[in-house]
Amino acid sequence: MTEILTEIEAEAFLEKQGFPVVERYLIHNEEDAEKIAAKWNTPVVLKITGKELIHKSELNGVRVKITKEEIKKNIEELQKINVKKDGLVVQKYIEGEYMIIGLKKDPTFGMTVTAGLGGIFTEVMQDISLRVLPIVKRDAEQMLKELRGYILFQGYRGKKLNEKAVIEIILKVAKLGEKFQSIKELDLNPVVVNEKQAIIVDARIVLE
Repeated sequence: MTEILTEIEAEAFLEKQGFPVVERYLIHNEEDAEKIAAKWNTPVVLKITGKELIHKSELNGVRVKITKEEIKKNIEELQKINVKKDGLVVQKYIEGEYMIIGLKKDPTFGMTVTAGLGGIFTEVMQDISLRVLPIVKRDAEQMLKELRGYILFQGYRGKKLNEKAVIEIILKVAKLGEKFQSIKELDLNPVVVNEKQAIIVDARIVLE
């Protein structure tokens, strides 16, 4: 029997394990979101959340870079989406490139860790690198170098993604897979990466 953690539950668990997770709150109305956005004084991300919601983007359930003035309209639209949901999440908008980092228990090889190009292009681009646990820092470094998108870490159009921060998350994920044998799947999608940091903005964990 499997148990799926909600996004809020998964991210709270990851924070306790020392992972960098974006600041976020579960909300139920636009007034809450407007107060949080005013406190942050920055654009926000709004999205639906629930145990059964895997591909929220396909339902138009994620709204990115929303200003305070746009919150009410977007929340009304999100609340009208006819799916089973636990509420809405408001979180800080972080500028950067998307990556996916994950764990999966393979019936043949055991626990594996993956890293690659993330966001909505994960299944389209298939720019993914995989290793069987356990791994060391050298393995994590090589995983990134195998990606077609590795050019983003070397410097592209004046930007250079923080390779060290991504490697740290890959190694943390790998250690998590060794420590918690009950994890069947873990998806960090996306991890937003820029020149300064790599931070988890959405997470899903399936336990067995």
